[in-house]
Amino acid sequence: MTQFPVVNAIVFAGLGVVVFLVALAIASKVAPFDLHKEIVQEHNVAAAVIAGAVALGLAWIVAAAMH
Repeated sequence: MTQFPVVNAIVFAGLGVVVFLVALAIASKVAPFDLHKEIVQEHNVAAAVIAGAVALGLAWIVAAAMH
């Protein structure tokens, strides 16, 4: 990358966030139900827990890949 570690960290953090958001959007589209509707309108706690678990799992994978 570059000679400057701060620039490298910013680039990798930005790339990690972008990859995470894309993967989360794909996971939301693949779900057999409307995730936003279930969590916000129906107040489905189980759907929120599953969405959080998916987000956390994706974050761990992205962090491990970037590390």
